[in-house]
Amino acid sequence: MDNRKRRRELSQDIRNKVIDKHRKGKGYKTISKQLEVPVTTVAHIIQKFKTHGTVANLPGHGRKRKIDDKLRRRIVRTVSKEPRTTSKDIKGELLDQGTSVSDRNIRRCLSQSGLHGRRPRRTPLLKGNYEKARLEFAKMHVNKPQRFWENVLWTDETKLELFGKAHQLYVLRLKDEAYNEKNTVPTVKHGGGSVLFWGCFAASGTGCLEVVQGQMKSQDYQGILDRNVLPSVRKLGPSRRSWVFQQ
Repeated sequence: MDNRKRRRELSQDIRNKVIDKHRKGKGYKTISKQLEVPVTTVAHIIQKFKTHGTVANLPGHGRKRKIDDKLRRRIVRTVSKEPRTTSKDIKGELLDQGTSVSDRNIRRCLSQSGLHGRRPRRTPLLKGNYEKARLEFAKMHVNKPQRFWENVLWTDETKLELFGKAHQLYVLRLKDEAYNEKNTVPTVKHGGGSVLFWGCFAASGTGCLEVVQGQMKSQDYQGILDRNVLPSVRKLGPSRRSWVFQQ
């Protein structure tokens, strides 16, 4: 193994000075001493200038890139259609078509295109009519002043899984596409192996929190509201005459 320290590359300005002094008749040792550059480096720069007419770095002659622009666009298009596609999936698909590319090169290609493996956002599983209702709500309230939102008490239920997730999913997506439907994982309110909580919050902070015992029925829900809503309003300070309850 070569343990020698790698020298820093000389700047374009230093190389030009070497050629300038050489043209003025200075010897290799004199140039080396004046510019504090090794004699062998001075000789190499001058020889390169005589051969190629330049002291700039020449284009490399390394191995041809495995993934050209056409193949890169194809890989990106595949992931854009199905963000859960893995580099191994892409490798297998390309191999079936007669193209051999390593997992590492595929991941590098995706990374350079801004596509990184990220955990999918968890969003409620909504049917079409609920999606329309939420959109209408947003349109109706988009221009409400800040004072209005300061008097809103938001309530909801959430489920915590006791034993964690069976496996962790990842999606390949751009930074600003977190909530595209294909990049999310739908969630539901109820299920086994979990605990259900009811809670609320307002602009000024969090309100009461209650564990839901067993399956929540209509009368259970009404009891939760009776025990928690008004105490939360008194704690958080919305206007008692004009506050809004928002489920």
